[in-house]
Amino acid sequence: MAVSYRNAVSIAELVVYLPSLAVALLLCSRHGFGRSSSFFFLVIFALARVIGPCMELATISDPTNVGLYEGVVILQSIGLSPLMMSTTGLLSRLLGNIQKSTDTFLKTQMLQLVELVIIVALILGIVGGVQSSSGIAQGSYHPNGLNKVGIALFIASFAAIVLATIALTFSVAHADQGEKRILVAVAISLPFMLVRLFYSIMVTYTTDKTFNQLTGSVTVLLCVALIEEFIIVVIYEVVGLTLPQVPKTQHRQGHHLSSSDGTDSRRRRHRSSRRHSGRHHGGRRHGGRRQGGTDNIALRIAKGTIVGRVVTAAMDSQRNKDDIEMGQRY
Repeated sequence: MAVSYRNAVSIAELVVYLPSLAVALLLCSRHGFGRSSSFFFLVIFALARVIGPCMELATISDPTNVGLYEGVVILQSIGLSPLMMSTTGLLSRLLGNIQKSTDTFLKTQMLQLVELVIIVALILGIVGGVQSSSGIAQGSYHPNGLNKVGIALFIASFAAIVLATIALTFSVAHADQGEKRILVAVAISLPFMLVRLFYSIMVTYTTDKTFNQLTGSVTVLLCVALIEEFIIVVIYEVVGLTLPQVPKTQHRQGHHLSSSDGTDSRRRRHRSSRRHSGRHHGGRRHGGRRQGGTDNIALRIAKGTIVGRVVTAAMDSQRNKDDIEMGQRY
């Protein structure tokens, strides 16, 4: 069978995202998986953009396998989630750096709330995608109500990210010189993320055949979604390669600072300098563990959600039935 336009795009995705995956893994190794969730989510995104095209190319030899089409559609639709999580991760790093020297209106808990909304949107997108995929056996795909709610949450999350970026512009002068580039990288990426969000809106809320994820225009998919995604990945990976490595102790202190106001931070440093009793130090260590657990909530949820568990469990519930329907059709 000849290679189609869509197959060629999938091959191009593999060509660009396999190196991107390697760079993302390098960044996680350099900055730490636990200490730099932003780059962990780039790994997740690159994996999605490698697995998705592989599944699409597999349809060449197995065109009646509904599960392959389900995977392609779902992996394509959830691309916004890891990109937004990477963005909030970068903003959180910048915020923690700024709060070492000054107080800010924006708090880490606000960004954590945005991350939670993104995770909910991701789950709704996966479940809605599986439910909507029942029409793939008949050669059609139409997003359902869960997909629409998920995209609405993505819209709200994007708006919150824009507001957080604007808020940080007023205090970025207090950041270390090497960290200020984060704000520039995020600001440059936001227009491309907006275009990518527009594509998802058109796919979900309209019946325009051009934006159908299964049978729509490949050129539109390429120009309005895939190129924008890759530009964002390149921006974040380039800035990641230029960022200084944050030591574990400094990162842990940064989490304490970013989770409270400047006054409390100065008080903690004052108490530490006076070297209180061992019970006090034990309390601080215990509190640090609690704070570290809070800061990594989104990361732990993502590890249990994005990496195949929800997708696999949900897809298996309909795969057998849809394979039978597809077989009867052919």
